[in-house]
Amino acid sequence: MDSNVAQLNRSAAYASIGVALLLVALKLWAAWSTGSTAMLGSLADTALDLIASLVTLVGVHVAAQPEDDQHRFGHGKAEALAAIFQVTLISISALALAARAIEQVFVGGRTESAEGGIAVSLIALVATLGLLAWQRHVIRRTRSLAIETDHVHYQSDLLLNLAVIAALALDQYVGLAGVDPLFGLLIACWLGWGAWKASQRAIDELMDKEWPAEKKARFVAVAARHPELKGMHDLRTRTSGNRDFVQFHVWVDPKMSIRAAHQVMDEIEARLQAEFPDVEILIHPDPEGLIDEAGRAAHEVLPQEDPA
Repeated sequence: MDSNVAQLNRSAAYASIGVALLLVALKLWAAWSTGSTAMLGSLADTALDLIASLVTLVGVHVAAQPEDDQHRFGHGKAEALAAIFQVTLISISALALAARAIEQVFVGGRTESAEGGIAVSLIALVATLGLLAWQRHVIRRTRSLAIETDHVHYQSDLLLNLAVIAALALDQYVGLAGVDPLFGLLIACWLGWGAWKASQRAIDELMDKEWPAEKKARFVAVAARHPELKGMHDLRTRTSGNRDFVQFHVWVDPKMSIRAAHQVMDEIEARLQAEFPDVEILIHPDPEGLIDEAGRAAHEVLPQEDPA
């Protein structure tokens, strides 16, 4: 992984750890002083954010290590493993908070005060907005899955802190009994939904899911521009961290020399890497008309010319 990319990923991880440490301290005091279930849920979420951010730091550090004899494709999937760990923590937090909120609904729990909790939540909003802005910058530059997953729960923190403010205000200033645990339950549902969404890309990457159809079509279109390319099949794609891997078979003139065929492969690869700079490409040349594969791998992927 490029050193600048690794440095940006680490900076985002350190920033999230710093914000989480600040907010855990503030929300610990606020949860104790207000007795709010919603604030307790916010504290639990932030505490898990801190753990998740530490895992993110480890993940991006491992993913940044260069390929070695035992990991010839690099260490990019460390980010997906870190993301899965984060999702697990978020899910546990959501279940525990939901159980606490349901218990408080039945016992009619009320908050003790609102001012301190509202002030802490406002500070949390400002700190989280700053962190999200930096994470978005890093994600645009590095495409880090671990930072993107971290970004998901800090996005949910914005709504979570607004929910805490609303719960405290409605309970203390409007006198609506039961609203605080109800907001706690809604926050738990929100965390669970966020965990589900965040898990999808990590699972896709660990399972080597193919690229989206649009991206594959654009890749094939670039390859098809080479005049010596007669056909293309057995296209396979996958993603690991911020790197993509592609392999495919192409048809070339069977009378072409090995040197000439090699030159064509180099030219096709150069064209592709000009538009897909983070892709590692493996091309297998076949004489035109030869297909050793069966099933889907044997299907021609180049756009077919209209005979008319």
